[in-house]
Amino acid sequence: MAFSTRGRTQTALADINITPLVDVVLVLLLIFMLTAPVLQSGIEVAVPQTRTIAQAVEEHEVITIDKSRNVYLQDKPINIHDLPAALGPTTKDAKRVVYLRADQSVPFGAFASVMDAVKQAGITNISIVTQPTTEK
Repeated sequence: MAFSTRGRTQTALADINITPLVDVVLVLLLIFMLTAPVLQSGIEVAVPQTRTIAQAVEEHEVITIDKSRNVYLQDKPINIHDLPAALGPTTKDAKRVVYLRADQSVPFGAFASVMDAVKQAGITNISIVTQPTTEK
């Protein structure tokens, strides 16, 4: 569509102004860039600290992992691969409880492999032993 004014021919402006579109896209990109790390990190949880701990009344088997990643059943050193056999078979009706103590410097991989060995023995009730907090 052409217009003629005083001898010049002008064409109609048929282009879309993309400046507002670019502004909106850049704002959305900025929002997604800021919120993506927050969504990936998960929810932070403040774990409660206890002043007292419940004393165990019954005797249970205790598995200990020391700083050197050595595994002990009660007070005797044991190979992690022999742990399921040493714990023995568990009947379906029996609710066996095993206490798992680990040094705080033990990596999670070693801790998880010991838990897996205990579960291979058929024991699903594993209690993790912790220390009560000391307030200064």
